[in-house]
Amino acid sequence: MLDYTTLKLIWWLLVGVLLVGFAIMDGHDMGVGTLLPFVGRTDTERRVVINTVGPHWDGNQVWFITGGGAIFAAWPLVYATAFSGFYWAMLAVLWALFFRPVGFDYRSKIDHPRWRQTWDWGLFVGGAVPPLIFGVAFGNLFQGVPFTFDTQLVSTYSGRFVDLLNPFALLCGVVASAMITFHGAIYLAHRTQGEIQWRALRAAGFAGGLMLLAFAGAGLWLWSGVPGYVIRSAIDTAALPDPLAKTVVREAGAWFANYQRYPATVALPALGFVGVVAAQALARSGRTMAAFWASSTAIVGVIGTAGAALFPFILPSSIDPDASLTVWDSVSSQRTLGIMLWATVIFMPIIVVYTAWAYRVMGGKVTAAYVRENEHSAY
Repeated sequence: MLDYTTLKLIWWLLVGVLLVGFAIMDGHDMGVGTLLPFVGRTDTERRVVINTVGPHWDGNQVWFITGGGAIFAAWPLVYATAFSGFYWAMLAVLWALFFRPVGFDYRSKIDHPRWRQTWDWGLFVGGAVPPLIFGVAFGNLFQGVPFTFDTQLVSTYSGRFVDLLNPFALLCGVVASAMITFHGAIYLAHRTQGEIQWRALRAAGFAGGLMLLAFAGAGLWLWSGVPGYVIRSAIDTAALPDPLAKTVVREAGAWFANYQRYPATVALPALGFVGVVAAQALARSGRTMAAFWASSTAIVGVIGTAGAALFPFILPSSIDPDASLTVWDSVSSQRTLGIMLWATVIFMPIIVVYTAWAYRVMGGKVTAAYVRENEHSAY
């Protein structure tokens, strides 16, 4: 079995991979849902848009479920603390996601304009709200979350839901929302043609530009106005979890220390910028599949930028910095991490291969003619 320190690092990387997988795979159908009321002007056009993601959206949910399960099993203290503190935010995500299964399945069952328009906006909510809230959550991580532990390691959260909606966190929400909308627009341009494709390219131009501006603005704000966290005491990375056995201080510019310590990590924010520019250029030249991969690269860059800046912190505490949860002191046992690693090694390739096969079989352009020919079976 791998040593405890190595397993902790591996699971930090694996959770990051699952978050990236969720943003890429579930993100593009959320982005399409966000764009649905705007790129589809008629009922037939909106059905074309829905059918670009209809066969895949539920399968993509596996990344969301697996990511939550991995956090629960690998980082139990993080799961317990975050899901308690962000309770209302998580419920808002859940309520928004309720619109997706019923919207996809029932939207076209009744041929009535008001019925269909209502579900169109329901799919918009289900696509637009989760990325915004997840971005806001990441913004609050950089500022610290108001929680602490007692001597029995029972966490107490002392914040309010409205406190999460602070300016910096909302800016991070804009980054996430624009990123997912951009990704969805690129995918929509790949799966459609004609007027819908043209509108999707216009949406990609707007969302991509907004994403770059917000991403750069968040970085500057983080550098100048948000102090980071630094561990000042010695850490035994192989020790059993004990989040109270360290000393943490807050310092200006500390969130950029890892970029100075490991210069190669500067490639991550660069990927965020280059990926967006490349995706826009490729999409406008007709190379939409390459554009989708470039957009995916941008997502890797943005999420990787946040992860590299936070490391080794996972959930910093704003009221008791010493109680902040890190990669080293908030994980499960060595045996649990080892068993889960083997399960991941076995099942992750199966998920990836099956997903690739499904997209290959059900790929291609979705057209108005297809919707009309499959009036009763298409979404």
